[in-house]
Amino acid sequence: MCRLFGLHAGSRPVHATFWLLDAPDSLAQQSRREPDGAGIGTFDDDGGARVSKRLLAAWEDHAFAREARQLASTTFLAHVRYASTGAHTLVNTHPFEQDGRLFAHNGAFHGLDRLDGRLMDLGVAGLVQGQTDSERLFALITAEIRRAGGDVAEGITRAVEWVAAELPVLALNIIVTTATDLWALRYPATHPLYILERDPAAEPAPAAPLDARSPRIHSRSTELSVARSVLFATEPMTHNPGWRPLAAGELVHVGPDLAVTCTYPFPDQPAHPLTLADLDPSAAASQTS
Repeated sequence: MCRLFGLHAGSRPVHATFWLLDAPDSLAQQSRREPDGAGIGTFDDDGGARVSKRLLAAWEDHAFAREARQLASTTFLAHVRYASTGAHTLVNTHPFEQDGRLFAHNGAFHGLDRLDGRLMDLGVAGLVQGQTDSERLFALITAEIRRAGGDVAEGITRAVEWVAAELPVLALNIIVTTATDLWALRYPATHPLYILERDPAAEPAPAAPLDARSPRIHSRSTELSVARSVLFATEPMTHNPGWRPLAAGELVHVGPDLAVTCTYPFPDQPAHPLTLADLDPSAAASQTS
């Protein structure tokens, strides 16, 4: 299952170190399916999106993902890909950038020919450079944001409503970021997605650096030892008891001041739900823990 990690650090850039693979090199680890790609997106001082990603096609590429990467940004978006659709190529590796926004997805859905037709009708088919369902979904979101006059939440809602009504869906967990805002969606309840509103001042222990770690993504920031932040992840990445799972259909917005707003604009289930049994064996394997 793909791993998502989003971090909003507020209105001022902070420095953070990332490791996109943090798993030990062991026979037990190597016996499992290896990830197909990894990437991280940030924003520079002018709000421009920056993406660093690598196709993990060979062991030497895994070394790239394991080395420390020191970055500065107000928002961060990291993704480790297990391919369900599309070739194992760099162009299919997350995060994706469109209209100055970054996007990553965990899940799968069918009906790509129909979605391609929808993108053609909306005039955004040219945004899709690869073969993934994820990049197509992002293009649909981008088209709907444009039609909504730049309202990102409305664009996400319209796009996901269309997919949920028209296409067979397993999961549409997504994170969208700009330099100032972050949106996260869990839909439906197929895959988990967690949020942590972190406030070091409210923690009883002495201030400690942010140290968010999972077997696949690790982030550390000394600056966030004394500053609030909001984290999203496929699994809880610290021992903080404040992690909570997003509800199915919950769309979360985090603003520049770290204010968190939650809405529930979607039906409990898509009109045409998929199960793992509906996927081919490779795609099904990519959707398991």
